[in-house]
Amino acid sequence: MSTTAELLKGAAELFPDEVVTSAHVRHLDLPFGAGRFALITLDNGFDHTKPTTFGPQSLANLNTAIDQVEKEAAEGEIVGVGITGKPFIFAVGADLKGVELLKEHEHALAIGKGGHEVFKRLAALAVPTFAYYNGAAMGGGVEVGLHCSYRTVSKALPAFSLPEVFLGLVPGWGGCTILPNLIGAEKAVQVIIENSLNQNKQLKGQQVFDLGIADALFEGADFLEQSLNWTAQVLKGDIEVERPVVDRGEAWDQAVAKGRFIADSKVHGAAPAAYRALDIIAAAKNGDLQQGYDAEDKALADLIMGGELRAGIYAFNLVQKRGKRPAGAPDKNLARPVTKVGVVGAGLMASQLALLFLRRLEVPVVLTDIDQERVDKGVGYVHSEIDKLLGKGRINQDKANRLKALVTGVLDKAEGFSDADFVIEAVFEEIGVKQQVFAEVEAVAPAHAILATNTSSLSVSEMASKLKHPERVVGFHFFNPVAVLPLLEIVRGEQTDDASLATAFAVAKKLKKTAVLTKDAPAFVVNRILTRFMGEIQNVIDEGTPVEVAEKAVEPLGLPMSPLVLLELVGPAIGLHVSETLNRAFPDRFKVSPNLKAVVEAGKRGFYVYDSGKPELDPEVAALLKQGDVVLTEEQVRARVLDAVAQEIGIMLDEGVVAEAQDIDLCLITGAGWPFHLGGITPYLDREGVSERVNGKKFLAPGVASVPA
Repeated sequence: MSTTAELLKGAAELFPDEVVTSAHVRHLDLPFGAGRFALITLDNGFDHTKPTTFGPQSLANLNTAIDQVEKEAAEGEIVGVGITGKPFIFAVGADLKGVELLKEHEHALAIGKGGHEVFKRLAALAVPTFAYYNGAAMGGGVEVGLHCSYRTVSKALPAFSLPEVFLGLVPGWGGCTILPNLIGAEKAVQVIIENSLNQNKQLKGQQVFDLGIADALFEGADFLEQSLNWTAQVLKGDIEVERPVVDRGEAWDQAVAKGRFIADSKVHGAAPAAYRALDIIAAAKNGDLQQGYDAEDKALADLIMGGELRAGIYAFNLVQKRGKRPAGAPDKNLARPVTKVGVVGAGLMASQLALLFLRRLEVPVVLTDIDQERVDKGVGYVHSEIDKLLGKGRINQDKANRLKALVTGVLDKAEGFSDADFVIEAVFEEIGVKQQVFAEVEAVAPAHAILATNTSSLSVSEMASKLKHPERVVGFHFFNPVAVLPLLEIVRGEQTDDASLATAFAVAKKLKKTAVLTKDAPAFVVNRILTRFMGEIQNVIDEGTPVEVAEKAVEPLGLPMSPLVLLELVGPAIGLHVSETLNRAFPDRFKVSPNLKAVVEAGKRGFYVYDSGKPELDPEVAALLKQGDVVLTEEQVRARVLDAVAQEIGIMLDEGVVAEAQDIDLCLITGAGWPFHLGGITPYLDREGVSERVNGKKFLAPGVASVPA
C-alpha cells in the first residue's frame, strides 16, 4: 500500500502545470480565553479572478499542514483547527485541467483516494475542526468542509455547489456520502442531483445555512472575526450545535427515487454520473462512511475514464474560455462606443431586446413601430418587467426609476435614431420588409451607427445590398427566450467591416452573451443544424414511422425536450419558414414537409394536446397527417437523424460557416440547450462512430473531449 504522500507525489508528476494552492498554518488565541487555535488558509497566491483549486500538489500541501496540526493537537498545544480561504474564495474543487491529462484507470483512482485520505484526516484530529466558508465553494471545496466537525458560512457567499454531476462526475471526496448523512437524503439529492442538472444552479450563503449544511451564518464584512467568536463559544460549551435527526427510513428511499425521476427527465439515462451518485447516496443510508468513500473512489475513476466526463470538461472549457474569447473576432480596440440604442419594432422579441440592452448597457433605448398602440405596448412591456425586478428585490426603486426613464417609444425614426450608435431590427422575417426598414434607418441614423439584424435565417448581405453603406450591417441573432439563452450568433456579411464587427462583439460582451462569429450562410449555425435534425424526424414521420417512435428514437441524446415539443416552442410557422429558406438554398438535403405545412395551414400551435398533463398526439393533427408505409425502428430513425446531422456539420465546416467544430458545439450548448454531458454534439458523433461512417473522419482530435491516446 502506498502512503498518501507517495500517491500524491505520483499524481503531481503527471500534472506539472498545476496552479498550486498552499495551506498556511497560523496560530491565534481565541476570544473569551477559549485557548490557542490553528487556522489553515487555502491560497494559490492569485486574486479572486483565479479561484483556488485542489490538484495533487495542493492536496499534498494540505496534507503537510495537517501533519503539523495533528501533532499539535495530540500534544495538547491547540484546542481546535479551522480552515478558510483567501478573500472572496474558499476553494472551488479539483483542478479539472489535471483530470483531462489522466490516461490510466489507476491514476484516476489515485485522485479519488488522495482527496479522501487527506480530507479524512480532518475528521480524525484529536480536537474539533471548523470550516469557515468565506467565499465561493464548489466541489472539493465544499467537501473539505464537510469533513470538519462544524461549519460557518458568509451571508455574502455568492456561489456554493456540488457541480460534479453537471460535468459528468460524482462528488467523489465525501459529498455523496457525508452530505445525506448530515442533512438527510432529500436535501442532499436537491444539492447533488437537482441543482447540478438544473444548469449547475448555485446556492447563496443563506440557503447553505437554511439547508443545514452550515451551523452558523455571519455577515461578510467581519465574517472571520464572528466565526472565531462563535468557535470559542462552541469550544467552551456556551453554544451547543443541534442538528435535526436524519430520517433513515422510507424518506431516504423516496428521496433517491425522486432523484432517479429527475435524472431520467433531464438526461434520459444517457449520462451515467447522476445514477452513480444516486447509487452511492442510496447505500449511504447505513451511515458507513468508509464504504461510501470506497464507492466514490470507484465511481470517480470509472467516470474519469469515460467519454461523458471528457465531453463535459470540453463543454465547460468551451463556455468558460472559448465563449469569452470568440474565434475570429476582430481587434477589440476597433470597437466604437455605444451610448444610445434604437430598436425597430415593438413586438415581443423587440421588447425583450429593448429590456436586455437597457439592463446591461444602461443607455437610452428607443423603440419604433408602425402605430402608437404598438409602441406603447412595447414600452409598457419593458416597464412591467422592470417592476417585476423591483418586486423581487433584484433592483431598488432608484434604479427602477432610472431604467424606466431611459426607455422611450416614438413613431418617427428620424426623431428616434438621429443620435443612435446601434440600431437593431426585429421585424417580420421577409427580405423586402427588412431591406425597406434598413433603407429608412440609414437615411436618418448617424454615419457611424451599426445596423444590426436579428434575422434567424435570411441573408445579411442581401439585406445590406441596397444600402449606401452595407459595411456597417451585421447579423445579431438572439435566441428565444432572450433573457435565458446565452448565445448570440454574430454574422459577418460580405461587406461588413472590422470596426462594425468589433463593435458588435463589444456590445455582445456587455450584454453578457456568448458570441460566436458565423459566415453569412443560410440559417447560420443553430437553426441550420436543428432544421436538418427536425427535418429528418419529419421525413421519417411523413414516410410512415409512427410519431411516438420517431420522438423516442432520439431520447438517448438526453436533449432538453423532444423534437416536436421543441417545434411547439419555436412555433410550427417559424419552423416551416426556416425549412423553406433552407430548401431554397439546399433542396437536396432540406425538404419541406407536407404534413408540417398542413399543420401550419390548419392554424395548429403544435402536434400535441396536454389534456392529461402529458403530451398526446392531437386527434385533429392525427387526422391531418398523410403518411407512407415505410415504418422504421427507433434504432433506424436514430441512425438516420445522426447521419444527417453529421453530414450537415461536415458541410458547414467545409464551407467555413464557423472556424472549428468547437464553435458548432458552443452554439448548440448555449443556443439550444444541448447537454453538457455530450459536449454539444460532435464528441457524441465521434464516440458513436457516426462521424467516421458519414465523413470518413472524426470532428475532433484524440484527447479533445475524449481520453488521450
